[in-house]
Amino acid sequence: MDDTDRAIINRLQESFPITDRPYLQAARELGIEEDELIRRLQSMLESKLLSRFGPMYHAERLGGGLSLCAMRVPQHEFERVNEQVNVFPEVAHNYARDHEFNMWFVLATETPERIGSVIREIEQLTGCRVYNMPKEEEFFVGLKLEV
Repeated sequence: MDDTDRAIINRLQESFPITDRPYLQAARELGIEEDELIRRLQSMLESKLLSRFGPMYHAERLGGGLSLCAMRVPQHEFERVNEQVNVFPEVAHNYARDHEFNMWFVLATETPERIGSVIREIEQLTGCRVYNMPKEEEFFVGLKLEV
């Protein structure tokens, strides 16, 4: 990662222009060409320096459902269950944890009612119980990680 990559990451954590040519505007603000910005972002994604680049939508405000889920997965079954859980397009942020509940993920669904359906489908497929922990209250934390 060089100084330009750092500047890109730092700048684009703040906001992304909503225009006909957002990459062009962001590139101008960074003092680089549009194609260089796009190339660098693609390179950082391919090399896993960045895990994702894109908008964050508020599923509930769009009429969808959102819930944190946890599972107890026998260690010898973890990889199999992980692959099965990740097949569902509604699953995001699936992480292993060093805890009795060793698999945690977020479900984001098109409707709130779909949360229960997806949980039942995951349980049927994996043979493991899914613990649903819907949000009771939301707090906004403005997190920016300076690179």
